Amino acid sequence: MKISLIALVVAAGCLAGYAQQAASPSIDTVNPPNGKVGAVITATGQNLQKDVVAKLYLTDGKNDIQVAVTEQTSTSIKFTIPDKAAGRMSLMILTADKDPKLMELPVKVSVEN
Repeated sequence: MKISLIALVVAAGCLAGYAQQAASPSIDTVNPPNGKVGAVITATGQNLQKDVVAKLYLTDGKNDIQVAVTEQTSTSIKFTIPDKAAGRMSLMILTADKDPKLMELPVKVSVEN
């Protein structure tokens, strides 16, 4: 009986770890891939809901600019290109975990003048 209880606790711990790992946010595409300041861009991917993604940024590797999110679901985030954005920029998210993390993603947006 003790061994069964220990095995159950270990299995539950493994499943909890898997569920946390499976909930990692990702963005696969942006549409349109370019736009002017004020344009609305849609980023699509997985696990993008508010309880997973707290904030969204554009970054050029030196400057991180928070964007205004206009709509957010589990598979997409719509945002407006901010005034200070310029050039080719990567998307970066701040997770909503107990221990928030910034994650720079390989998806780019080109901001036109």
